[in-house]
Amino acid sequence: MERFAGNVALVTGAGSGIGRATALRLANEGARVALADINEASLADTREALPPGCDAITVVTDVSDSASCSAAVDACIERFGQLDILCNIAGIALCQHLTDISDEQWQRVMDINLNGVFFMCRAAIPQLVASKGCIINMSSSAGLEGQVYNSAYCASKAGVLMFTKSLAIEFSKQEVRVNAVCPGMVKTPLTDNFSMPENADMQLMGKLFP
Repeated sequence: MERFAGNVALVTGAGSGIGRATALRLANEGARVALADINEASLADTREALPPGCDAITVVTDVSDSASCSAAVDACIERFGQLDILCNIAGIALCQHLTDISDEQWQRVMDINLNGVFFMCRAAIPQLVASKGCIINMSSSAGLEGQVYNSAYCASKAGVLMFTKSLAIEFSKQEVRVNAVCPGMVKTPLTDNFSMPENADMQLMGKLFP
């Protein structure tokens, strides 16, 4: 269980859910980890859950902000001197009637779910080229097919898929692997707080929860 020994991983969304589980798995398999999340208290909880002796740092990071993403990568390099694995897990959901989605809500979903992946990848790619490392981006089954009342989320996750495919081609000669994962519904704090919009058509809900 030491397949990541000698590797350094930076995980966004590491404060909870899939991000925390990813960070713990990497650490338990030997990686040194940089934990990034906007929630400082949740980061501290994840840090406490790491295996004894794990070399780790926490970095409060707003993935919707380009400078914050660059700072997270810089902090990782300053501490560990390298970066081998970037896991872009941070994300939010929005389930709403199209006509009720505000400009601010739409932009927030795009800023976190899509722009955040772009900002992190752009900041990290020089280090990953040097280490011949890899990127794992969190997309979703919602990025593969439409889901009722989920237009903003679906659009953001489909964007992550195409962005991932583009990078995989662009950096193939530099031996940087770029992949996306597309899970369905997973029980996390994100889905625990999930709610349907008012007056949802239950006949259509099967398209969201088949």
